[in-house]
Amino acid sequence: MTLLHASSIGLAFGSRTILDGLTLTIEEGERVGLVGVNGSGKSSLLRILARAAEPDRGEVQLRRGTSVTYLPQEPEFPEGATVASELEVARAPLRAAIDAHAALSARLAGEADPMRHERMLSELSILSDRVEHLGGWDTAHEARRLLDRLGVPDWDRPVAELSGGARKRVAIARALLSHPDLLLLDEPTNHLDADTVDWLEDELDGRTSALVLVTHDRYFLDDLVDRMLEITPSGGVISWPGNYEAFLEQKLLAEEQSALGQHKRERWIEQEVAWLRRGPEARRTKSKARIQRARALMAEKGFVRPRVAELQVAPPPRLSQVVIEAHGLGKSFGERKVLEGVEFILQRGERVGIVGPNGAGKTTFLRLLLGEMAPDAGKVVTGVRTRVAYHDQQRAALDPEQTVYESAGGGAPGKAGEDFVTIGDRRVGLRDYLDDLLFPPVMQRMKVGALSGGERNRLLLARLFLEGANVLVLDEPTNDLDLVTLNVLERLLLDFGGSVLLVTHDRYFLDKVATSILAFEGDGRAVRYPGNYEMYRTLRPQPPTPERAAPAAPRETPDSPGRSRSTRKLSFKERRELEGIESAILAAEERKSAAESALSDPATYQKGGDSVPVLRAEMENAGAEAERLYARWQELERIGTKDAGEGN
Repeated sequence: MTLLHASSIGLAFGSRTILDGLTLTIEEGERVGLVGVNGSGKSSLLRILARAAEPDRGEVQLRRGTSVTYLPQEPEFPEGATVASELEVARAPLRAAIDAHAALSARLAGEADPMRHERMLSELSILSDRVEHLGGWDTAHEARRLLDRLGVPDWDRPVAELSGGARKRVAIARALLSHPDLLLLDEPTNHLDADTVDWLEDELDGRTSALVLVTHDRYFLDDLVDRMLEITPSGGVISWPGNYEAFLEQKLLAEEQSALGQHKRERWIEQEVAWLRRGPEARRTKSKARIQRARALMAEKGFVRPRVAELQVAPPPRLSQVVIEAHGLGKSFGERKVLEGVEFILQRGERVGIVGPNGAGKTTFLRLLLGEMAPDAGKVVTGVRTRVAYHDQQRAALDPEQTVYESAGGGAPGKAGEDFVTIGDRRVGLRDYLDDLLFPPVMQRMKVGALSGGERNRLLLARLFLEGANVLVLDEPTNDLDLVTLNVLERLLLDFGGSVLLVTHDRYFLDKVATSILAFEGDGRAVRYPGNYEMYRTLRPQPPTPERAAPAAPRETPDSPGRSRSTRKLSFKERRELEGIESAILAAEERKSAAESALSDPATYQKGGDSVPVLRAEMENAGAEAERLYARWQELERIGTKDAGEGN
């Protein structure tokens, strides 16, 4: 059954059209991922669907009685709100259903008319189902469970006193407690640590609500959604069946088929476009008719491909043997010990992912390494050639009152004419550089404060990569970026010739980029693990508590009472994992083989041998990953075989 239908939605900000004729439908229980480039209107569309904002044109229709809960990127709370009061707001429908059930039960006890008695029993059954749907009879139990798992201990604390991350976690608990028919989530994983993201994924997977999700977490999209909606550059929307992986496969197939049919024509168009961009002198040598023809071709519908932000990094200066080292590092705030005896060495070419629960000291550790804060114990040693560029998660370096052009370094006092940026041995006009980053001239005149979160993050990264650093320290750089820009950032970091320290909750990003993981345990300690995030999850000791929260909808688990682990069946996720595990093993073995070949090639050592430690680590990590996958394959095959036997 259809829960929501939006038709012909149009929205513009000044002269900038965001949505134009957009139409979509959400069915009962459907899981939808919403994607599009930064600034394409994803957050605006969610607000319109939640009826928190009105479109310029079009309408949104909800099925009668449908409840909708909206979680914005930056949650809002009424003045004077406490954690407990916000949870009471979320539980209000449940309390009303329980009170109605109690009142009807009292009336039923004194009802003598058999026909009225029968009708009241039917109504009581409906109310009982509603209570169960809204979370069950113990109204406080689920709230305690959610807050404990999200790390929000103080119920009576005013929300205004909480950090941005804690406020987001309270908002998540409030949204989950409401048990709506339709849940609209805008970047729900921002400010959450990776373990909590894992938990939230499982929590949502066990619920029956329909879901529309905007997130840059590709594992989240891959595991949760069954349909992708892509906002197009023209302001419409395209629906793609399946999860994120299926979406990518279909996009690739569509592009290949289009290229087969239009290869010659597109090649001619590309040549014409390249000719037009050579500059005024070249243009004057050609006829006016050819110019008009080329411009007409560029404007033809169907030949404008979505642009990709061209992030570029200045070549890093060579690092010395010592990059950054920490020895016996300790830091306390009052009675609270954040770091104790931390040892860490960053080597050339390493990309270290930093993970741990919120408040475990990740950002404090970075600030100690950068010299922004003095340690209580231990010391930090920085190499003589180390040049650091720092991305802080608050984006404090951006002035919201400056224009995009000014923020990027243009319009400095005393300057006249065009500003330039230097990328290696090339000088590029600042306006052209910003245009390549998807900031066209009209946006270069906009105030930074008017940009979307993803656009601000892209601007900050663009500034950062021009600093000529050989060590990038990135604190939550993936927040709010669209999936295409994330892919560009991944490739840039993989090709970067220096070292990288990376704090992020994005598990997919860590799996692709990190060569090792530094895990903060929350007790002041930090433990180093080789390999990416998946390897870290395999190697780390599993804590006995807190236990994974049971999903709201009843479902059997391997450890359910009366069900032994040896007789359980493969879950849906495990079946998908088994289907893809063979290709994952082959990929790991290919990585190992490539590293072995490079290590056996004399040319590797003739270049100075700087890449040898990285190649050895890659070979060891890939070998360990292949062994882990083989073991997992055997385990899943064993369970699957029993599953099939029981089915026969």
